[in-house]
Amino acid sequence: MSHATLSSKAAFFLLTLMLGVAGCSASEPGKQTVSTAPTAGQPANPRVLIETSKGNITVEVFADNAPKSAANFLGYVKSGFYNGLAFHRVIPGFMIQTGGMTPDMVEKPKGAPIQNEADNGLKNLRGTLAMARTGEPHSASSQFFINVADNAFLNHRGKSFEGWGYAVFGQVIDGMNVVDAIVAVPRGNRGPHGDVPVEPIVMTRVTLLPAVSPAQSAPAKP
Repeated sequence: MSHATLSSKAAFFLLTLMLGVAGCSASEPGKQTVSTAPTAGQPANPRVLIETSKGNITVEVFADNAPKSAANFLGYVKSGFYNGLAFHRVIPGFMIQTGGMTPDMVEKPKGAPIQNEADNGLKNLRGTLAMARTGEPHSASSQFFINVADNAFLNHRGKSFEGWGYAVFGQVIDGMNVVDAIVAVPRGNRGPHGDVPVEPIVMTRVTLLPAVSPAQSAPAKP
């Protein structure tokens, strides 16, 4: 495919699981089984504000758990790369994907791919951010998605070609109502692309927020 996406294996699993997860969008985010808190004495996790044409989403980036993915994402944020890009693939009960396509479905030139960090113990739970990729495990670059359900079939199962999974590197801490509004919009086909919002939904500006102390870190909000 010409742009990063979930693999054909994941797409197959999606078809079998959609009925089971379609009702999960109103649930609270699940709990990770590993800590995402910064190492003692270190600054709080970076936070990023994603301003969209549907409202604002604030995310926390897990710099310790997924250092390569976090640095990659924050590099794109700081450069302004994401400004003006669209949510080009949205699937109810599954996820919303962005980070690579303009509103007219042209892929923006991106940087080199990064190592897959899906073996970091973090799960693809509702509200988490994960790196999008092609079927090749280590092909993620600029694109990412936000899970709107607990998608266990995307988790790391082993270091085989099919078992790598999708690397979680962050969590929505404010604005899941905006995420849910995005995934609920009418969608259709645009050329070879499916599940494209009929009316483009754009990240108007994506910025790194000022650092806060660990004690000031806000809990997740719906």
